Amino acid sequence: MGRITKQLEKQRSGKKVLVLFLLTNIVYAYMLLVTIPATMAFSNGLQLLDMMPAGYDLEYANTLLQTLGNTGRQMYLTKQIPVDMIYPLLFGISYAAVLAYFLKKLPGLNQNYLYLCFLPVIAGIADYFENIGIITMLNAYPTVTETSVHINSLFSIIKSSATSIYFLVLIVVLIVLGFRTLKPKGKNL
Repeated sequence: MGRITKQLEKQRSGKKVLVLFLLTNIVYAYMLLVTIPATMAFSNGLQLLDMMPAGYDLEYANTLLQTLGNTGRQMYLTKQIPVDMIYPLLFGISYAAVLAYFLKKLPGLNQNYLYLCFLPVIAGIADYFENIGIITMLNAYPTVTETSVHINSLFSIIKSSATSIYFLVLIVVLIVLGFRTLKPKGKNL
């Protein structure tokens, strides 16, 4: 773990963090504006499995996969999932770097807080497992099992929980930095 936190410390230059952040969000915007809508065009308004932060059950998964039809399932498998196999790596690295960058701006910070930078990495790993599960379900349809749906839904929940906690932590760090920036010199917060 110490090696990883040292690597985070090295990779916290503002320019590197900004480039990673922009690249990650370009990929995310492409998914939101292109591949997700293209796939959802076949879903009759149903959310895609990887867009369900509270998870889903077998009935929902089967309904979605049936509603997508063969063309929609192929779109999901060949257009959305390939882009979503790039995004988790970018998200994990860039958002860990963003948090590390701002944490290092807090003087006297306990180094253990750098472990919070693992939240986007956890989200990214869960996203990969979720994507693998979705690929499995798309290829197995119509014989999707309750066990595979349950496991995959769990990865969706882990991904969304780690992401939500990460953004809460980031907001708190930014608020603390804001207060420290605005406070008069010589007074501690």
